Amino acid sequence: MTTTNASAAPTDLLLIRHGETAWNAERRLQGHLDIPLNDEGERQAALLAGALAGEPLDLIIASDLRRAHQTAQAVADRRGLTVAIDPALRERGYGGFEGLLYSEIEERFPREFAAWQARDVDAQLPPGRNVGESFRSFFDRATGAILALAADNPGKTIALVAHGGVLECAYRLARGLPLETPRDFKVYNASINRFRFDPADRSLVLDSWGEVDHLRPAVLDELP
Repeated sequence: MTTTNASAAPTDLLLIRHGETAWNAERRLQGHLDIPLNDEGERQAALLAGALAGEPLDLIIASDLRRAHQTAQAVADRRGLTVAIDPALRERGYGGFEGLLYSEIEERFPREFAAWQARDVDAQLPPGRNVGESFRSFFDRATGAILALAADNPGKTIALVAHGGVLECAYRLARGLPLETPRDFKVYNASINRFRFDPADRSLVLDSWGEVDHLRPAVLDELP
């Protein structure tokens, strides 16, 4: 009799960025600050929930920040599931940059802003209300959390609802992109991004990126 090793089964991952917040709309840096969804973000979360209603889904795990948890809860409510929380899925901590517009960051912290824009992945961010992380430290945290959650759930399909920076880290890991290269790909609010984790070599494979068709406005019946 042939037996299968369940722990060797791959894990399907849906990585989802939270819906829009007021600070997203005005390009104000959030980081660890706990900003809720705005009306558009709530609409996006509802559309996301509808898009995933018919898909196999075993677990929903979210960052502990409200914007991610609210988005995940919309999906969970539609499916009759609960949302598990993992703080390791938080956005990058930006220290003194948090709460500021990009123009304000450049004005107040010109040296640190220049290093950030130059993709210095080991640059230290100025102190603030929350911890500032270098991009390398953040990458290690985010990808470590994703790989651990995937390894802990072999053979399952899990949704991870997180943040733009976390999704960027997953994309870079799957594509083998150096951390120093610019982000030349979009990370959309409430987008669905599909990966597969192979436990044999702990690799992350990108299957589909930036699915947002579910966010397009519905066509009114009365229009020709």
